[in-house]
Amino acid sequence: MSQQKRNWFARHKVLTAAGAVVAVVVIGAAVGGGGDTEPTTGAKQEQPAKQSGGGAGDGDGDKKAPEAAEKKGPTIGGDGDFEVGSDAKPGLYRSTGNKDAGCYWERAKNASADTDSILANDNVTGTAYVEIKATDKLFKSSGCGTWETVDAKAKGTPGTTLKGDGGMFKVGVDISPGTYKSTGNKDAECYWERAKDATHGTDSILANDNATGTAIVKVSASDAYFKSSGCGDWVKTG
Repeated sequence: MSQQKRNWFARHKVLTAAGAVVAVVVIGAAVGGGGDTEPTTGAKQEQPAKQSGGGAGDGDGDKKAPEAAEKKGPTIGGDGDFEVGSDAKPGLYRSTGNKDAGCYWERAKNASADTDSILANDNVTGTAYVEIKATDKLFKSSGCGTWETVDAKAKGTPGTTLKGDGGMFKVGVDISPGTYKSTGNKDAECYWERAKDATHGTDSILANDNATGTAIVKVSASDAYFKSSGCGDWVKTG
């Protein structure tokens, strides 16, 4: 699939005041820019505590069992076509460190490569979360960091200052609920989105906008994700 075709489908869906969905289509130019793609405050998922053990033996000379290696879930490579169910297991995945919208992913209902086979897709800067459904047939990834499985119930240390080109932030894990402000946005290049899941369908969007100037968004504790692309950094104000 050409880069132009990829960008055409990486569209921003904007809800008007009347509730209608307006597609802002980007043709031939990827959305987003470079720079640091991680939250400026620690937004790392907590790992389960490791069991004690390993190393030297006790006083009687008996050796303790070595510490078990941390188990990680299935991963998906950053480049390739993956058949759901065999190459890629259904579930929630995350890819990090993507720069300049160079990561393209796609959920597809068949392998025809026709435009109507696409269930959802995006060009990503920063972090991406994608939920692959058991009913999907293919997951495509190009130029992305490795996709790692994410425990949907994982806890974390949420941040309160977020990079405007950071991509997707999981509410309660990467971002704390509250009111956030982004300033200095130009020419409606700032796109933000509150989402109820990571399937990226139109029905996933709770609210969104393309912002010029100052943008103020209230992220609810009931939101699942907050997405930001091409915006000034977000600071929690309340």
